[in-house]
Amino acid sequence: MELLPFGDLPPYKPRTFVPVDLTVASWDAIAPLFDQLDSALDSCASVDDLESWLLDVSELGAVLDEDGSRRYIAMTCHTSVDAAKNAYLDFIENIEPHLKERFFQLAKKFVSHPCRSELPEPRYQILNRDWQSTVELFREENVPLETEESKLGQAYQEKMGALTVEFKGEEKTLVQMGVYLQETDRSVRQEAWGLVADRRLAVADECDRQFDQLRDIRIQIAKNAGYADYRDYKHIAKGRFDYQPEDCFKFHEAVETVVMPAYNELLAERKRKLGLDVLRPWDTAVDPDGLEPLKPFSEVDDMVSKTKAIFDEIDEELAGGFQTMRNQSLLDLANRKGKAPGGYQSSLPEARLPFIFMNAVGLQRDVETLLHEAGHAFHTLAAQEEDIHEYQHAPLEFCEVASMSMEFIGNEHLEQFYSEEDSVRARRQHLEGVLGLFPWIATVDAFQHWIYTNPKHSVEDRDRAWSGLLDRFGGDIDWSGHELARTKMWHRQSHIFLVPFYYIEYGIAQLGALGVWNNSKSDRAKALADYKKALALGGSRPLPELFTAANIPFRFDDEAFKPLIELVQTELEALA
Repeated sequence: MELLPFGDLPPYKPRTFVPVDLTVASWDAIAPLFDQLDSALDSCASVDDLESWLLDVSELGAVLDEDGSRRYIAMTCHTSVDAAKNAYLDFIENIEPHLKERFFQLAKKFVSHPCRSELPEPRYQILNRDWQSTVELFREENVPLETEESKLGQAYQEKMGALTVEFKGEEKTLVQMGVYLQETDRSVRQEAWGLVADRRLAVADECDRQFDQLRDIRIQIAKNAGYADYRDYKHIAKGRFDYQPEDCFKFHEAVETVVMPAYNELLAERKRKLGLDVLRPWDTAVDPDGLEPLKPFSEVDDMVSKTKAIFDEIDEELAGGFQTMRNQSLLDLANRKGKAPGGYQSSLPEARLPFIFMNAVGLQRDVETLLHEAGHAFHTLAAQEEDIHEYQHAPLEFCEVASMSMEFIGNEHLEQFYSEEDSVRARRQHLEGVLGLFPWIATVDAFQHWIYTNPKHSVEDRDRAWSGLLDRFGGDIDWSGHELARTKMWHRQSHIFLVPFYYIEYGIAQLGALGVWNNSKSDRAKALADYKKALALGGSRPLPELFTAANIPFRFDDEAFKPLIELVQTELEALA
């Protein structure tokens, strides 16, 4: 079986330090390169020497990160294939721990190097800051804990990717069952929803046990690094230098005061149109006017071709980047059994190319997901000329501006998929989804704040905390008879298991993307030029400066939310 849809890809720039024939087969093959870098740093006698050394470190980092990305991609594409799983586990167990330690040793020597203070600003401002933080946070005893954390995450993905149900005489993945939640026959929706909920509940105890293990590992990691709790440790480890946990609480409060009234209005209108006394969990995805589900495509190749046509309308350069991905088989988009759930864009750092992973089943959300992940891919392509490996990736809060902005911009060209009437329906669904996304982001983020600032909690405590947050942000939906499914609903959110605290970024970025879209309404060409200019900066500038480059504000309190939520409401009224 071919584990990767793409084959060998040439380096974006020829190697000058790493041997051309290097194969990342074992740590023994890599260790001598770290020895060379360690020795070479001792010989750096000038700023020019130090800058050249940093490029060698970047080259090695890109080679190794690409090898890790390839193994991760293969594993998520084929979670049930032992060769893919074993190759990934080999990397995280036998290579990655050594990488962390040796890169830390290099960072430590770099931070204390006498020429470091002479490196030109602002070029090295971010690298200096980040490596200083790495040195302060690193603890050797955390390396095996992080390896165990990664292994538990892989086990969670394997378990979730294997979940199926029997429906209408056929085996279906849980992702495929999403189609039936848009059926106009309420009994079909309820049956489909119930089968999925019951299947998730069948593994709920196992998920709770896995998460308890993850929580305990993370708490110990923070303790080893000298932090009182994992929340404060992770805030710094994620490079959140430009906002604090208190700013996250402002976000939660703004969602509660500004977004929830608008969201509940939508739910009330949905209930009225459906002629229901109460909305149930299986009533939130169906078209409220009783129309059949939007069917944008039947074959994934058709989705790809029509998405390319959208990019042709938006921008020639972006369209060319997407075509490059098609030509080089950098897409794996169709859902299938044994494939990890969700979607992502992963970069191949040495080739400086993006790869998109999805689970498309023929829904409008698949079109939005591809537009979203393509935005990430355009970010990777825009930063191709950046030679410092660390700068090829922006902070996550801005990475998601790249992707979410493309949802808004791309959705204005949905006539490639639909009639004009159905295009209006799709745009309306997207904007309604934006209003529904903010409360979910607030719930997931606030939940994680609670988890890690209450480290000794029990499963029952955690259940109550989650339920309380849904009381606050869940909207007017009746879960009577399905309280346990509501309580365990967070198990489906892979970020909580795999990438803790990675979720508020979506909310910050959604505000930024709404800002880009708002700008485009008055000057489409300038808004797109600002967007592309900001993407090209990669991660070379602080987060507020990236927002400024895109001509959008960096704030997320009530005053930031109000005009943007009003924009969404105005657009929804125009589409009614």
